[in-house]
Amino acid sequence: MSGPLMIVLAASLWALDGIVRRGLYHLPPVTIVFYEHLLGSLILLPIVIKNLKQEKFTYKLLLTSLVVALFGGLLGTLFITTALMKINYISFSVVFLIQKIQPLFAIISASLILKEKISKKYLKWALLAIVAVFFVTFKNGQVNFSTGSATAIAALYALGAAACWGFGTTISKLLLNQLKNSVSATILRFYFSTILAYGAVFLLNSQAALDTLTSKDYLSLLYISLSTGLLAMIIYYKGLQKTEAKVATILELALPLLAIVIDMVFYKNFLATSQYLAALVLMYAMYRVGKIGMTGKKINS
Repeated sequence: MSGPLMIVLAASLWALDGIVRRGLYHLPPVTIVFYEHLLGSLILLPIVIKNLKQEKFTYKLLLTSLVVALFGGLLGTLFITTALMKINYISFSVVFLIQKIQPLFAIISASLILKEKISKKYLKWALLAIVAVFFVTFKNGQVNFSTGSATAIAALYALGAAACWGFGTTISKLLLNQLKNSVSATILRFYFSTILAYGAVFLLNSQAALDTLTSKDYLSLLYISLSTGLLAMIIYYKGLQKTEAKVATILELALPLLAIVIDMVFYKNFLATSQYLAALVLMYAMYRVGKIGMTGKKINS
């Protein structure tokens, strides 16, 4: 399977995340982040030594791993979980709007840190994808600002998540460039994220919640760790290893596209005509960006 297709597959798994995560609204966000990474780390335990002994550890590698875990693993997940909990996991247009600017952070950081060239052809399709995902998310292009003060709070957390995940995509690519095996990147991310999240539990004074989980909570967290967390991350890193960060971040827009479909199937929230049309435009724009990523050759306009 090609790198771009793996990115889309991983994003599709992430789209399923909200279905399960919404049932954990009674727990502090940092508790959820800690347990999902802890369970993932325990699942990875049998392959840790086998994979990591192939790698050459340097201070640069450890620092890069720590930054990936901090921004992509801890802060990004913590911010978006907190944002969603501010509105009890109900569809919240402003939160999703802010989150859609994630590719801008990834494109800029990839250009500055990885020296990836931003061609006019790529920029054309990338901007089209970002505009299309706006119209996919918001019926007839109308944003809901009627939710009061919670809007500003949730929007700020969503902005933080967008910045962390956009920057995290670039740093994850940098980490993969230093490793022989993409699975090693997943291992380092989960273990460092677990350590950081555990510290954050005490920093945010949420340690009391660590002993309040029910068996249903553990099952939900285990599902998140296995599918939308661990499996998706393994697939994503394997795909990112073969794909430029600026291409990967556009392909990740498959997440809101699939989320809209899930919302329709599971919660009977149907799309407007404008959203169907925008979805077609988004899929085509993603196809063009993905083709750039797979061939690296000039594509006819």
